[in-house]
Parts: sequence; structure tokens; C-alpha cells
Amino acid sequence: MDASEVRELLTAEALDLLAGLPPSDSTADAVSLVAGLRRAGHPPARVSAVLTQHRLRRKAVAKFGPFAERMLFTEAGLEQASRLGVAAQHAGRYVAAGLTRVADLGCGIGGDAMALAALDLEVLAVERDEPTAAIAAYNLAPWERATVELGDAEAVDATRVDAVWLDPARRTGARRLSSPDDWSPSLDAALAIARRRPGGIKLAPGMDRALIPADVEAQWVSGGGEVVEVVLWSGALARPGIRRAALVLGPQGAAELVAADDSPDVEAGPLGEYLYEPDGAVIRARLIGDLARSIEGRMLDATIAWVTADRLAPTPFARAFRVLERWPLDAKRIAKALRERGVGTIEIKKRGVDIDPALFRKQLKPQGPNAATLVLTRAAGERVALLVERVD
Repeated sequence: MDASEVRELLTAEALDLLAGLPPSDSTADAVSLVAGLRRAGHPPARVSAVLTQHRLRRKAVAKFGPFAERMLFTEAGLEQASRLGVAAQHAGRYVAAGLTRVADLGCGIGGDAMALAALDLEVLAVERDEPTAAIAAYNLAPWERATVELGDAEAVDATRVDAVWLDPARRTGARRLSSPDDWSPSLDAALAIARRRPGGIKLAPGMDRALIPADVEAQWVSGGGEVVEVVLWSGALARPGIRRAALVLGPQGAAELVAADDSPDVEAGPLGEYLYEPDGAVIRARLIGDLARSIEGRMLDATIAWVTADRLAPTPFARAFRVLERWPLDAKRIAKALRERGVGTIEIKKRGVDIDPALFRKQLKPQGPNAATLVLTRAAGERVALLVERVD
């Protein structure tokens, strides 16, 4: 989004027009809206800016819920913004640590700054891109203790605040944020800032673990079954004795596994009645061993992140399945067994075997009214197929 589009968007006429647009979910609706706005005499630049926001607001509901209806967005800012529930977890850290003045350095559209301000913290939101800073100022307007400044994260005087939050942006031309070369500010610069003041640094969950310093707490976060980030916490924001954490946000609330370091593995053993698929945050944090011990389980294979157990032990850190059948990983044999069960819809999970699930499904030629879940993996080195059912 360029400066001229933001200037057009922030006029009273454009904002009133945006607020009055009816819901729309299809291309046909969008075409009709454009035609109607043009007939009403609105200039093309205003129509373009308003309809872009109308589209982004619909998209943003997945992250911001009903708050999206009063916010403004940029494409890149929405993509990088933390989900509302995740941002609330971030903000809670600062409150728990007794830190009251926080600088959000590289605030983007202001999502995390909003969560901080909502907990009555004094927030200094800094953004170097002028159009994005203007969007952040609009989003933060309801909070009197939130201020937006145009500037560079590395140039901010951190002595003005008690703590910092950094969400490094993607450098121009970079496709992902798993390499420190893709970040702005760089990882070294962000860590330097977070050592001068207690801080949190949000990074891509797949970052190279070798880059994680020994003096920070690394917390992987998952929501909706997806690992969304790893945050490096420093100073008073890092909990004593904890260097690894897996935070799982689910329908029942937040649950967390913590440890002083990567947890020791448990031994592999025979397939039990139940199979557990660890949450991605647990896998990334390398806390599978602690999870397995907590449910009296064992690894299905020493090299694969499946845990098996003889009893059901509900846990927020893994999905549980009851094992119905075990077969060698032979497509013809599996196809015959599934036909006998009238299985026409198959969910395939695979880990540790070089198989394309889509091609394998075609080999099975499923048909029938029933549905099933098939796990393709290794057990004690043997390639196996497990027919399982989800345990709610």
C-alpha cells in the first residue's frame, strides 16, 4: 500500500463508505459493489482503497475476529500479524513480569501493540514504513496510552521503556523468515536490543535452532493445529530455569509444556492400543520425551515423532487415535482390507516414509460409504500402515 492510497483511505468520506458496505464473499459481489460505487459518483481511487480494505477485513477475521471490522490493514501487515489470541499471550507476559512501558519495535499494523494497550500498558509503537505507521495509528487510536512513531527499530532509545517487543519484518525480496538474512532488523540486532531491555522476539517456527542463544527462553506456539511462531524471551520476560516451552492454544484454552532444555527421548517399543500425534509446538521444542513420559508412552520408532501407549491418557499436547488394524505397507493388501470395510473416503497421515499420499490414495481405489484414517509410518524400522480412529 502506497502513501496516496492511505491518504485516500483515511478521509472521512472513504471511512464512512467502508463502514456502510454490505457483506460480500464472492467475485460477483465485488463486481457489483464496484459498479454500484462508480454509479454513485465515487472516484476510482476511493473505490479501489475502500474495496481493498473490505476484502482485507474479511480475510482478517480469521486472526482478529470481530475486531477486524474496525481495523485497517496492509497485505503484508496482515500476513505477518500475530493472531489475536497469540498476541494476548504475548501481552500477558509483560503484565506478569511487572513491566508497564513497552516499545513495539517494527509494529506493522499494530496487532501486538493493540494487545499490549488493551492490558493498560503504555505502548510506544515504532514503524519505519510511513503508510503502515499511519494504519497502525488508526488501529491504536482507541487507546490513549498508545503512541505511534515513524522510525527505525534499531535507532530507538530503549531507555524510554521498560521492555521491548520485536517482530522482524521480511526483507524486500525474501520469501520466508527462516533465515536470519531474511529479517529486518537482523537477528543479531534484535538480540542486542533485547539484551538492553527485557524483550520478546517473534520468529518463524522453522528457524535454525542452532541460532538460539543459551541465555534466552525459546517458546514455540501453536494455534488451530498449526505452529505459528517461536518467541525468544529475554531478561525478566524469560522464566527462571526454562529454556524450552511449547504453548498450545486450543478450544479449552492454553496449555504449556516447559523444560530446562530439550527433553531426553524415551525408548521405542511395541505398538500399543493407542497412537499419539504430538502437537507441532511440542515437536519443534523437542519435548516429545516429556510428553511420552506424562502419558506413560513410548516411541513407535526411535526416529519418528509418534508416541504409542497401552492406555488412553487425554492430553492437550497430542491428538490421540485408537489403533484398529496394523498392516505391512503394501497397497494391494491395504486396498483389499479397506474395500471389505466399505471405505470410500480416506484421510492419510504419513511420517517417516517416502510416499506421496495423493498417489497412494489412487492406488487404493477407495469406494464405499465409510470414512477412515490411515497412518503410513515406521514401527521398529518396519514400514507399516495403521488403521486408526480419532479419540475425542
